[in-house]
Amino acid sequence: MNGTRITAVGHYQPARVLTNDDLAGMVDTSDAWIRSRVGIRTRHLAGPDEPVDELAAHAAAKALAAAGLAPEDIDLVLVATSTAIDRSPNTAARVAARLGIPQPAAMDVNVVCAGFTHALATADHTVRAGAATRALVVGADKMSEVTDWTDRTTCVLVGDGAGAAVVEACRPGEEPGIGPVLWGSVPRMGNAVRIEGTPPRFAQEGQSVYRWATTQLPPIARRACEKAGVEPADLAAVVLHQANLRIIEPLAHKIGAVNAVVARDVTESGNTSAASIPLALSKLLERGAVRSGDTALLFGFGGNLSYAGQVVRCP
Repeated sequence: MNGTRITAVGHYQPARVLTNDDLAGMVDTSDAWIRSRVGIRTRHLAGPDEPVDELAAHAAAKALAAAGLAPEDIDLVLVATSTAIDRSPNTAARVAARLGIPQPAAMDVNVVCAGFTHALATADHTVRAGAATRALVVGADKMSEVTDWTDRTTCVLVGDGAGAAVVEACRPGEEPGIGPVLWGSVPRMGNAVRIEGTPPRFAQEGQSVYRWATTQLPPIARRACEKAGVEPADLAAVVLHQANLRIIEPLAHKIGAVNAVVARDVTESGNTSAASIPLALSKLLERGAVRSGDTALLFGFGGNLSYAGQVVRCP
């Protein structure tokens, strides 16, 4: 098999929008403080009756429709999430049930902010190996449910949402549309980003994460481009995990993607964890900032101090 490609994407965000001014009425902060430190203006929050599998299913349904596929065409469902409250059924199984996918392999992938790019690589490998024909890959997180809304260091960062992609085998003679993954982690620093406790709460060591992301990750991201045989200057788009504008902009610059559109969806969506990359990519395509066939670097990083990136061809 020659390889795989992304044939369609889709995204979903809850209707409720929380502005920086809204947050200023909840904790000791301000619009100016938040913008200057993380670049976020707004974020979308799901309600108590909107579980993470519902967010995921909405995005997945849009991707399926865009691909012109029926639920029975899918035989693998992978959902990247770290905010599922229930252990079983897993989120992927619940998404499959919501969409009416009859007999898929259904697995969750918990690599937090790098979850979608890990799941995308897993789908690529699985379809290449012949163990699946078409995969539905979703990144979905409800960060609002694991956030302490009295802690101004974390509550200003987060948002809820989902993004999805359909992965299929390439046509005969077609070049691979998903490049080789470059992935890894720094286990000794894994506690720098956490969702733990009862009830689970999101916490991080912000300065440690910032230094790691802006100094250690640029050469790793460039190696992902090398593995795909693509020069950073030839990329049409760079879609990094939407953690913080002060991380995204320096990282994109140090990669050397001087001609690329850089996704900055964090400004309107906040940090949506595993959802952030497919959500941002889907929005870039929706508004025509990138076109079908363009090359884009997808690069997730953060929770567990894990990272994963690959160059893809836009659907």
